Amino acid sequence: MTASNLDHLVVVSPTLEEGVRWCEQHLGVQPGPGGTHPLMGTHNRLLNIASPAFPNAYLEIIALDPSATPTRAHGLRRWFDMDDERLLARVQSQGPMLAHWVARTPDVHQAVDHWRRLGAEPGEVLQASRETPAGLLQWKITVRDDGQRLFDGTLPTLIEWGAVHPTDHMPSSGVMLDRLILKHPQPQALSACLRAAGLPENPSLVIQAGTPALEVRFQALGAERHIPPLHAFTSLA
Repeated sequence: MTASNLDHLVVVSPTLEEGVRWCEQHLGVQPGPGGTHPLMGTHNRLLNIASPAFPNAYLEIIALDPSATPTRAHGLRRWFDMDDERLLARVQSQGPMLAHWVARTPDVHQAVDHWRRLGAEPGEVLQASRETPAGLLQWKITVRDDGQRLFDGTLPTLIEWGAVHPTDHMPSSGVMLDRLILKHPQPQALSACLRAAGLPENPSLVIQAGTPALEVRFQALGAERHIPPLHAFTSLA
């Protein structure tokens, strides 16, 4: 299948305001505007972090929207484990955390089929959209009924965008994603799933054996900056 690529990083924050402060502290820039997601009852702020290694990549700071009730069917959980009590407790006590990443693919249904053959169940493919000043954003995205991130958050959620991508109208931030490091005790299985989803070999996307964790490194204003390793949580006991 056609090659896929990293689409965006997901930072879960107690509130958007705290997420903005986190971004300013760690990356030295203020994130741009985002939007609301009625389906999930969440809202976000976005930052362009595109680089030669990861074109059209962006950072998403996302939080529960206290003014919204998810329109998703009762009993179904939100994306990115955002209903997981342990993840939420850590975010509340320690602040925003790098929790996950999303990979874009030209055919999300095909990628899902490949994963299921490998025993990885990403959930159903949902249709989602939100209005922006530049027009309607539309996408298809995988979300499990339990909201769980696979491989403790190191295997990405899959997304297929419509005609418009968020970075099409997003100014450069001066921050570029230099490297994503995925750590997991089953690195070969993780690598097999990434290949099955069409992600090509990329020296800037590193898979290592170890305790589940995500680590990202940025190039900003001519100097390397990085977010220290943050352990991902699973919703399973």
